[in-house]
Amino acid sequence: MQRLFDILFAGAALLLLLPLLLPIAIVLRLSGEGEIFFAQRRIGRGGQTFDLLKFATMLKNSPNMTTGTVTVRGDPRILPVGRFLRSTKINELPQLLNVLRGDMSLIGPRPLTAQTFGAYSPETQAVVTQVRPGLSGIGSVIFRGEEDILADANSSVAFYNEMIAPYKGALERWYVAHSNLYTYFALIFATVGVVVLPKSQLGWRLFPDLPVPPDQLKPLLNYPG
Repeated sequence: MQRLFDILFAGAALLLLLPLLLPIAIVLRLSGEGEIFFAQRRIGRGGQTFDLLKFATMLKNSPNMTTGTVTVRGDPRILPVGRFLRSTKINELPQLLNVLRGDMSLIGPRPLTAQTFGAYSPETQAVVTQVRPGLSGIGSVIFRGEEDILADANSSVAFYNEMIAPYKGALERWYVAHSNLYTYFALIFATVGVVVLPKSQLGWRLFPDLPVPPDQLKPLLNYPG
C-alpha cells in the first residue's frame, strides 16, 4: 500500500509543481556553475547504492572539500541561490523522480552517503537498509535544523559522528519498528509542519514514544521534556 501511495503522491506532486520546477531549472542553468541537478551516490534498500537527485546548490567539487558530505550552517561551498533552495527544502524535490523509480519512498530513513552511513553502528546499518529510504522521515523531522546544530559545534564532523549519528540511528530504528500507514501519513503531515514552522515540536507531539535524545541534544532539537 505504501508503494501505491508513493507512486500516486509523487506523480501528482511532480505535475502540480512543474510551474515551480521549470523556472528553478532555468535559474540554475544561468547561474552558479550552470548545473541543474546534482546526483550523489547514497546507500539504499538492501545496502545497494543509487544516484540521489537534488537541485544543484553547492560547488561541484564540494564532497572533496572541508567537511566532505557533512554540511554546516554558512557553508562556503553553497551557491547563492542554493541557500534559498536548501532553507525551503525545494532542492530535495527532484527526489520525487527517485520515488517513482523505486529507489526511495516518500517516507523512510534518510538515505546517506558512504561517509555518513559509516557513522552508524553495524546494527543500525542492518536495520535501516531493510526498507526503502525516504525523501523525508522521522530523522529529517526531528533534525530539521541539522546544519544549524553543526554550526554551533566545535568540531562538526566529530560532533556528527559521536552525537548526532547514534541518536539519528536510534530514530531510524524506531521508524522501521513502527512502519505502518499511520506513521507514513503522520510523517508527511509532520514534514510539511516543520518546513512551515521550523521550531515546531510537532514531531515530538505526534510521536511521544520516540527515543529520548541525549541531554546535550535536547535543547538543540527543541525537545519538550
